[in-house]
Amino acid sequence: QEQHVESGGGLVQPGGSLRLACEAPRSRLALYDVGWFRQRQGSQRDLVAQITVDGPTNYADPAKGRFTISRDNDGNKIYLQINNLQPEDTAVYFCNTVPELLYTWGQGTQVTVST
Repeated sequence: QEQHVESGGGLVQPGGSLRLACEAPRSRLALYDVGWFRQRQGSQRDLVAQITVDGPTNYADPAKGRFTISRDNDGNKIYLQINNLQPEDTAVYFCNTVPELLYTWGQGTQVTVST
Protein backbone atom coordinates (compact mmCIF):
# COMPACT_ATOMS: atom_id res chain seq x y z
CA GLN A 1 0.00 0.00 0.00
CA GLU A 2 1.28 3.45 -0.87
CA GLN A 3 2.74 5.53 1.93
CA HIS A 4 3.21 9.24 2.27
CA VAL A 5 6.40 10.94 3.30
CA GLU A 6 6.09 13.90 5.64
CA SER A 7 8.92 16.36 6.28
CA GLY A 8 9.66 19.81 7.60
CA GLY A 9 9.17 19.40 11.33
CA GLY A 10 11.62 20.48 13.97
CA LEU A 11 12.20 22.23 17.26
CA VAL A 12 11.07 25.85 17.31
CA GLN A 13 10.47 28.50 19.92
CA PRO A 14 6.98 29.82 20.62
CA GLY A 15 6.02 32.34 17.96
CA GLY A 16 8.09 30.65 15.28
CA SER A 17 6.93 29.14 11.98
CA LEU A 18 7.35 25.90 10.10
CA ARG A 19 6.30 24.64 6.68
CA LEU A 20 5.55 20.95 6.57
CA ALA A 21 5.50 19.00 3.33
CA CYS A 22 3.72 15.81 2.26
CA GLU A 23 4.36 13.77 -0.86
CA ALA A 24 3.70 10.26 -2.08
CA PRO A 25 6.63 9.23 -4.26
CA ARG A 26 4.76 6.68 -6.37
CA SER A 27 1.33 8.23 -6.78
CA ARG A 28 -0.40 11.45 -7.61
CA LEU A 29 -1.78 13.36 -4.67
CA ALA A 30 -3.27 15.76 -7.20
CA LEU A 31 -6.06 13.21 -7.70
CA TYR A 32 -7.24 13.31 -4.09
CA ASP A 33 -8.50 15.53 -1.34
CA VAL A 34 -5.73 15.52 1.28
CA GLY A 35 -5.65 16.31 4.97
CA TRP A 36 -3.03 17.09 7.56
CA PHE A 37 -3.49 15.38 10.91
CA ARG A 38 -1.66 15.72 14.18
CA GLN A 39 -1.25 13.45 17.13
CA ARG A 40 -0.19 14.81 20.49
CA GLN A 41 1.45 12.41 22.90
CA GLY A 42 -1.20 10.24 24.54
CA SER A 43 -4.00 11.54 22.30
CA GLN A 44 -5.79 10.44 19.19
CA ARG A 45 -4.87 11.59 15.70
CA ASP A 46 -6.94 14.62 14.73
CA LEU A 47 -7.59 16.20 11.35
CA VAL A 48 -6.47 19.84 11.44
CA ALA A 49 -6.64 20.96 7.80
CA GLN A 50 -7.77 19.64 4.46
CA ILE A 51 -7.62 20.70 0.83
CA THR A 52 -9.74 19.49 -2.05
CA VAL A 53 -8.53 18.52 -5.49
CA ASP A 54 -9.75 21.86 -6.79
CA GLY A 55 -8.26 23.94 -3.99
CA PRO A 56 -10.90 24.85 -1.35
CA THR A 57 -9.66 24.36 2.17
CA ASN A 58 -11.13 23.68 5.58
CA TYR A 59 -9.61 23.92 9.04
CA ALA A 60 -10.37 22.56 12.47
CA ASP A 61 -10.97 25.26 15.06
CA PRO A 62 -7.49 25.01 16.65
CA ALA A 63 -5.92 25.58 13.23
CA LYS A 64 -7.96 28.56 12.08
CA GLY A 65 -5.92 31.71 11.61
CA ARG A 66 -2.45 30.18 12.00
CA PHE A 67 -2.42 27.14 9.69
CA THR A 68 -2.48 27.29 5.90
CA ILE A 69 -2.74 24.19 3.73
CA SER A 70 -1.76 24.41 0.07
CA ARG A 71 -0.60 22.41 -2.93
CA ASP A 72 2.33 22.96 -5.26
CA ASN A 73 1.68 23.81 -8.90
CA ASP A 74 1.13 20.25 -10.10
CA GLY A 75 -0.83 19.34 -6.97
CA ASN A 76 1.38 16.46 -5.88
CA LYS A 77 3.02 18.08 -2.89
CA ILE A 78 0.87 19.27 -0.01
CA TYR A 79 2.14 21.89 2.41
CA LEU A 80 1.07 22.98 5.87
CA GLN A 81 2.34 26.39 6.91
CA ILE A 82 2.07 26.94 10.65
CA ASN A 83 2.69 30.41 12.04
CA ASN A 84 2.91 31.66 15.61
CA LEU A 85 3.60 28.16 16.88
CA GLN A 86 2.56 27.47 20.44
CA PRO A 87 3.54 24.68 22.86
CA GLU A 88 0.13 23.06 22.34
CA ASP A 89 1.05 22.56 18.66
CA THR A 90 3.69 20.05 19.74
CA ALA A 91 2.73 16.82 18.02
CA VAL A 92 3.59 14.42 15.24
CA TYR A 93 2.02 15.66 11.99
CA PHE A 94 0.79 13.26 9.32
CA CYS A 95 -0.93 13.53 5.96
CA ASN A 96 -3.35 11.22 4.21
CA THR A 97 -6.17 11.30 1.71
CA VAL A 98 -9.57 12.32 3.02
CA PRO A 99 -12.26 11.47 3.75
CA GLU A 100 -11.19 7.91 3.03
CA LEU A 101 -7.72 7.11 4.36
CA LEU A 102 -6.32 5.40 1.28
CA TYR A 103 -2.69 5.25 2.29
CA THR A 104 -0.75 3.55 5.03
CA TRP A 105 0.20 6.05 7.71
CA GLY A 106 3.76 7.30 7.34
CA GLN A 107 6.10 8.07 10.20
CA GLY A 108 4.98 11.68 10.31
CA THR A 109 7.11 14.66 11.13
CA GLN A 110 7.69 15.80 14.71
CA VAL A 111 6.96 19.40 15.62
CA THR A 112 8.20 20.50 19.02
CA VAL A 113 7.50 24.00 20.31
CA SER A 114 9.55 24.86 23.34
CA THR A 115 11.84 27.46 24.84
